[in-house]
Amino acid sequence: MDAIAGLNIDSFLDGIKSGDAAYVAGLYDKWSGDHASVEPGWAALFGALSSGGLPNAGMSRPQAPSGVQPALADARAATLDSIRALMFIRAYRVRGHLEAQLDPLGLEAPKSHPELDPATYGFGPADMDRPIFIDHVLGRETATLREIVAILRSSYCGPIGVEFMHIQDPDQKSWIQRRIEGAPWTTAFDASAKRDILTHLTEAEGFEVFCQKKFVGTKRFGLEGGESVIPAVQTAIETAAANGVVEVAIGMPHRGRLNTLVNVMKKPFSAVFSEFQGNASSPDDVQGSGDVKYHLGTSTDVEIAGRMVHLSLQPNPSHLEAVDPVVVGKIRAKQDMTGDRRGRRSAMAILMHGDAAFAGQGLVAETLAMSQLIGYRTGGTVHFIVNNQIGFTTVPAHAYSGLYCTDIAKSIQAPILHVNGDNPEAVVFCARLLTEFRMQFGVDAVLDIVCYRRHGHNESDEPAFTQPLMYKAIRAQKTTRTLYAERLAAEGSVPAAEGEAIQARFNAALEEAFEAGKTFKPNKADWLEGRWAGLAPATKDDEAKEDATAVPLDALSEVGLAISHVPDDFAVNPKIARQLEAKRAMIETGEGIDWATGEALAFGTLLQEGHFVRLSGEDCQRGTFSHRHAVLIDQNTQAEYTPLNHIKDGQATIEVFNSLLSEVGVLGFEYGYTLADPKALVLWEAQFGDFANGAQVIIDQFLASGESKWLRMSGLVMLLPHGFEGQGPEHSSARLERYLQLCAERNMQVCNFTTPASYFHALRRQLKRNFRKPLVVMTPKSLLRHKLAVSSLADFGPGSSFQLVIPETDALVPDTDVRRVVLSTGKVYYDLLQARRDKGIRDVALIRLEQLYPYPRKTLAKLLAQYPNAEVVWCQEEPENMGAWTFLDRRIEASLADAGRSGMGPGARPRYIGRREAASPATGFYKVHNAEQAALVEDALTI
Repeated sequence: MDAIAGLNIDSFLDGIKSGDAAYVAGLYDKWSGDHASVEPGWAALFGALSSGGLPNAGMSRPQAPSGVQPALADARAATLDSIRALMFIRAYRVRGHLEAQLDPLGLEAPKSHPELDPATYGFGPADMDRPIFIDHVLGRETATLREIVAILRSSYCGPIGVEFMHIQDPDQKSWIQRRIEGAPWTTAFDASAKRDILTHLTEAEGFEVFCQKKFVGTKRFGLEGGESVIPAVQTAIETAAANGVVEVAIGMPHRGRLNTLVNVMKKPFSAVFSEFQGNASSPDDVQGSGDVKYHLGTSTDVEIAGRMVHLSLQPNPSHLEAVDPVVVGKIRAKQDMTGDRRGRRSAMAILMHGDAAFAGQGLVAETLAMSQLIGYRTGGTVHFIVNNQIGFTTVPAHAYSGLYCTDIAKSIQAPILHVNGDNPEAVVFCARLLTEFRMQFGVDAVLDIVCYRRHGHNESDEPAFTQPLMYKAIRAQKTTRTLYAERLAAEGSVPAAEGEAIQARFNAALEEAFEAGKTFKPNKADWLEGRWAGLAPATKDDEAKEDATAVPLDALSEVGLAISHVPDDFAVNPKIARQLEAKRAMIETGEGIDWATGEALAFGTLLQEGHFVRLSGEDCQRGTFSHRHAVLIDQNTQAEYTPLNHIKDGQATIEVFNSLLSEVGVLGFEYGYTLADPKALVLWEAQFGDFANGAQVIIDQFLASGESKWLRMSGLVMLLPHGFEGQGPEHSSARLERYLQLCAERNMQVCNFTTPASYFHALRRQLKRNFRKPLVVMTPKSLLRHKLAVSSLADFGPGSSFQLVIPETDALVPDTDVRRVVLSTGKVYYDLLQARRDKGIRDVALIRLEQLYPYPRKTLAKLLAQYPNAEVVWCQEEPENMGAWTFLDRRIEASLADAGRSGMGPGARPRYIGRREAASPATGFYKVHNAEQAALVEDALTI
């Protein structure tokens, strides 16, 4: 290896000012007298320069490099020249991008920077043609300053701006240097490759022009001005496939989506043209609301270099960047399913962004922050930024505080390439390079394609209202395809006639597809294929049937013994050891099984049956309330032990990850995971239920409505601690009312269980049904250790099942003598039960709704019919405008009607008992809480 090229000189050149030659000279003088008197890095550099052929003062003078002038025979001057040259080279690597020619519109010329001027380093005009020893740092043993400047300007100040010196890994930095320096993109493409790029540009531009002509004024969020992104994405896919990737998932906003659908995802042009005419994207027999065409996704299999690669474009709403963690989670699942858990090279995510969104949306930072975490890494994502230099009407100066919209990517040391979008070859070169980088190092990489937006925010917008100068320049700008075609014709790579023929053939194909679109009918929906085969849309009769969720007692015992055992050489925490002993006693006696044990039994029995289980969330390994302890920590070595992974040979595995401090990013990730693997149980736990507020976009746009809009099922489980226990407004309510408000068309399940057995069966039910629905669970806090909130082993065993509604369990007066039925859900039931027992009340029945949605109308009606003379009240601990009351009021009335109570007579409508309506979920004063809780319990039980 060349001596200097093998050194990491950046570490000791850092902090040296560009013109501080005197400081370096002083170091060299010290080293000349005593090699050990300077920092090892400098000593290595001085030694490398000397051994490389420069004269060394005070020592015998080796042969000087060929071409070195006699004037350079002085060792000190020659060495300092080399070091100054190295500092100059390094300045270009760090800051050369500041003078890169990135803007195709040329609205603002790059400013000159002194660090990039040789004069700053003491070089003058007379030095330009004097050879300097640089030991192959730029691929040359010696080079004149003129040659050095030419290499650096072409490498770092041309159509590509490179930011990589923030990366700490020297291998990654040197990899990029070797592939950037010398401007290899200028000779990277032969005539055939250039013709391919021109063809891709023709397709990208031609589609947009055709749509503009045929569907005037129709919103499509076209890609005009950023067409180079299409060959860039295609290149990334091809490069990934050549390196072993068999699955690529893409996430992107609405701008350019239609273009990507047809030109990358190969969705039929006739299908898109049919949608332009207002037709549905799915067959008539497929239910659902659908969505606008520029939110839709698709999937397809394509053959690339003899290899089949599956491509998917994830549908998503107009909430920019919301799709990012979804795509990454989906890729993680794909890798896990194929056993690619170490290298993570079999599947890859591509995320496309707008410049304003990449800088402005916090979800970008959350997704980047997950990229190298053990529970979320996917081997790197390739990011493409379609940099229109504007966000809606907001200019970059108002859109982000940093120098570039990509600055956030430096937080994970991702390489960032900025490229002029009107130089398609440079764009394609960068796409290939960054994809290869991802495959080599398993980290994220960012390509910022600086382009423009030919129309306004949409095709009917007038951008000149707010950006007159920009759009004056845009109107005068030839299209990217036109410029490239002219260039290829001028250099003889693709004659003008051939370029025109490519364009004519594509236009003819579009005309043919347009005519076909008039009668196009989608023949299938692709949502229940592949791993989803065998599943079906949910029906309306699931209340009438019981899902087979019971487990043989010997299987339960096997799980129970495993979760209460640790290896003999494992130093378990003494407090946890006592909990494990208690678990063993629960299993052996078959009584007193608590919430955490019931959950572990659900997980364990699914693992026995071959289902993978994944749980993530803040502090979920032990549980926020120190109840779960799914992962044990050796008190001496910090080693981890997961009991559920040691039930029996051949079982599936569970992964439990303490997440980064994120809600929206992690929830989106887990949702994405469920889109890829319907046979896995995937759960996300909020540290406290109301923290899910921060993930509301994922809940609203994906969980609640994704199946209806995009025909995408998800079985994600959300665990949201909920219960009013005097801990203030932020730690009381998981905002049950918000989830219920989102419920319709049996889109998801919302439950507030009172027994571990209910939780057990509901979790198993997620995978035992022939459909998938999200499950939102209001999980307990105090009930985790409540002496009454327990189940027996028989409640999990043969003959048991999930109970939508749990009837009265105590011995009361005859049903006809019961004067009031109190309906409730969750923790408040135990407050009511204890108070009723303490007071000896026997004519008030307590009925629990374990599932609030889908609402168990028939089941509840049957139970209410048993109490023909009883008043019916709904009791909750949440304020009247929160909780389940406003959702259940009329539904309970319907159940009462089914039970024979109708009209305006007594008992035909339920009555509310609970806290009065409030702006804040709960009081922050413990005494006030206790008084309120006691009052509502008293009201519920007092006739």
